[in-house]
Amino acid sequence: NDEDLPRIPLSNEIVLKGHTKVVSALAVDHSGSRVLTGSYDYTVRMYDFQGMNSKLQSFRQLEPFEGHQVRSLSWSPTSDRFLCVTGSAQAKIYDRDGLTLGEFIKGDMYIRDLKNTKGHISGLTGGEWNPKSKETILTSSEDGSLRIWDVADFKSQKQVIKPKLARPLRIPVTACAWDHDGKRIVGGIGDGSIQLWSIKPGWGSRPDIHVGDAHSDDITGLKFSTDGLVLLSRSMDSTLKQLIFTGTSVEKEGTSGGLLFFFDRRKLELVSQVGISPTYSVIRCTWHPKINQVFATVGDKKEGGTHILYDSSVSQRGALVCVGRAPRKKSVDDFEVQPVIHNPHALPLFRDAPSRKRLREKALKDPMKSHKPELPVTGPGFGGRVGVTKGSLLTQYLLKQGGLIKETWMDEDPREAILKYADAAAKDPKFIAPAYAETQPEPVFAKSDSEEEK
Repeated sequence: NDEDLPRIPLSNEIVLKGHTKVVSALAVDHSGSRVLTGSYDYTVRMYDFQGMNSKLQSFRQLEPFEGHQVRSLSWSPTSDRFLCVTGSAQAKIYDRDGLTLGEFIKGDMYIRDLKNTKGHISGLTGGEWNPKSKETILTSSEDGSLRIWDVADFKSQKQVIKPKLARPLRIPVTACAWDHDGKRIVGGIGDGSIQLWSIKPGWGSRPDIHVGDAHSDDITGLKFSTDGLVLLSRSMDSTLKQLIFTGTSVEKEGTSGGLLFFFDRRKLELVSQVGISPTYSVIRCTWHPKINQVFATVGDKKEGGTHILYDSSVSQRGALVCVGRAPRKKSVDDFEVQPVIHNPHALPLFRDAPSRKRLREKALKDPMKSHKPELPVTGPGFGGRVGVTKGSLLTQYLLKQGGLIKETWMDEDPREAILKYADAAAKDPKFIAPAYAETQPEPVFAKSDSEEEK
């Protein structure tokens, strides 16, 4: 009977924008008035439905740890503080308005046994505030441990939990969660197992429940049902174990984009499927019980957004508050007095003389002042110069080009050219030779080398 199922608010949608990369973390406070989104652009943005208009802009932006992606966000039970988990080894606590209250200590990475370190020694993968205890939080890390912390003490954790492993290795814990009573914790381990511990006096690292091969790839999300009877898990192996409501990733060859699936918990049948984005994967999703609105974060390497689905007939407050509050349009009667700005230095009289540096740069650009040599000509030239490799002077160029001026001297042997006139000069001396004819000896010309060789 479909009447038993809650009506899914899907008729309307708004998108909270602002992040430049995929939105990887999402937290909505218990009253449903404040939303936190964290992203791979290293920032956390804070949105307040009461203070937002339909431009949907965040009121604060934080960068918890420079150069580290935001992995998880979680409100305290009273929503007065929140936990921020990044890819660094140190989680941070902020107050409701985004002011830093402190960060947990990093452990000594040279201590071999994780039990003896005072904090995580490598990047965090997840974290959650205890839903019933204001002072207790849980974190999981790539160092292969889960840790429980007291918010009043940033110097050391209260408890280190090392998962049960087949061989003593450091296998990352990829996800963690509390149950709704804050009495049990669960961890998704990199070896595909899911392990659950009950918190009781004198408890240790041995899990109460150990599901060996729950998934064949990294576990990305864990959640207890409200009654604590069902544990939900989501993994990169594309399977959903006991899942009620989840987002999907865009597949490489697939035709569909990022979707939300809603399942009936008892029959595990698909009740509804919603397309959120044609190109982006859905990363985090939550259905807020109080305001009855569905949140889903999407994005890629260039941008990220948070889609909020609601239905004006079954949802309350939240997105409805700010969507109705559009930014005020300007009226024709709006008037603002423009102040008169006195700026005497803008007058030519007060203008400073140009600086020495400016004058020097100007002189360098002037070819006459800088005695700049002429640049080589590459194409057909100008000013008596022709830019061709056959000789740069115009006359030489004209000689080469199709014999515009007939000159033969370039092709002749100079010795032969002189000897050509020797006989004529001997027979018919013109000016100088007759004056010396009686006193000068007979000129004897050397024979050509080539003749001697013959």
